[in-house]
Amino acid sequence: MKTIADAFAASPNGKAFIPFITAGDPTLAVTEQLVVAMADAGANLIELGVPFSDPTAEGPVIQDANIRALKNHVTTDDVFDMVGRLRANGCDVPLVIMTYANVVFSYGIERFAAREREVGLAGVILPDVPHEEKAEFAEVFSAHGLDVVSLIAPTSHERIRQIASDATGFVYIVSSLGVTGVRSEITSDIGGMVELIRAANPAIPCAVGFGISTPEQAASMAAKSDGAIVGSAIVRMIGELGEGCVEPVKAYVREMAEAVHAL
Repeated sequence: MKTIADAFAASPNGKAFIPFITAGDPTLAVTEQLVVAMADAGANLIELGVPFSDPTAEGPVIQDANIRALKNHVTTDDVFDMVGRLRANGCDVPLVIMTYANVVFSYGIERFAAREREVGLAGVILPDVPHEEKAEFAEVFSAHGLDVVSLIAPTSHERIRQIASDATGFVYIVSSLGVTGVRSEITSDIGGMVELIRAANPAIPCAVGFGISTPEQAASMAAKSDGAIVGSAIVRMIGELGEGCVEPVKAYVREMAEAVHAL
């Protein structure tokens, strides 16, 4: 099973391009095709969103994707089964689940972690779980060899060192205040946040997400950190193009990955 660390180590320059998509949007079969296409296009790590009725960190684009996937009756088990098929068919790109505490609680933390390990996932991102409550999840996932990715925002301030000190996998730097969505400009002091992370945990890679949509933005953020995360721009394409989205998304991911890997 490929780990999050493998995603950064396999990159030609140690910088990772990390796309996000919502599983089941427009269909689960297309999601499966998208994962393979994005891996072929140079994605180092892929985040899969489990459909949820109240994705509080997400803006309208990804909220709508969740609604479409839920209308398709896509469940957590469906997502796990899809990952299992991908692994059985030879797709070995590192994959992480992005979801919410209620999804994991309702499934059962131990059961969720065991299922992740079984199908070949590398970890989970839980944007609504603060650092002070992370241990309840991290201890279980760690026992299965999985990472619970920590998030750091511009408002974390003095908590950045605390959050980074016990982070595993990678640190997800939230570039801007508010929910996910494309932004024309990112003005947060990413470099300063990275310095604090590395002072507390020199070995942990960190990648920047929220608002990135162009190769120039991706390269700029990756130059200041160890990678760039893109979700809304891809999910918008999927929403607009439906089942015809695979090749356009592949082309977009290749352009973004090349920008990150050219540094």
